[in-house]
Amino acid sequence: MPEIKKILCPTDFSEASKRALDYAVSIAQVFGAEIDLIYVIPVMPHLEPSITYHFDVPEYERLLKADAQKQLAQLAQSMSAGVEVHEVLGHGEAAEGILKAADERGIDLIVIATAGLTGWQHLAFGSVAEKVVHRARCPVLTVRRP
Repeated sequence: MPEIKKILCPTDFSEASKRALDYAVSIAQVFGAEIDLIYVIPVMPHLEPSITYHFDVPEYERLLKADAQKQLAQLAQSMSAGVEVHEVLGHGEAAEGILKAADERGIDLIVIATAGLTGWQHLAFGSVAEKVVHRARCPVLTVRRP
């Protein structure tokens, strides 16, 4: 049986991703593995300059990052399982960020929810979980909503 020492668990802070984290924690306890909890900050769309509005992209991205770090820390602290958790922030398209982190961090297993906050976007762009399942170099456990 392959060793599972590093588990990557993506989150979008939805209930579905928290359920996937519960599975990741259970697996980590059995195998003595650690968890890399990742949130990928979305890329800001390009906005054409206009005199009718002002939008400070660097400031907005700084606020997004600060909020994501806070939520990651709270989520990691809420786990009372004695499992080592590393908080990871990515930036860009979610599936790409997850796959990149899995490769760079030597991940043995990805545990991901099949439905998060995307809603209608799944129809237009495909789900993050689907992209990860098809392109990951390591096994992927998908966790459905109850």
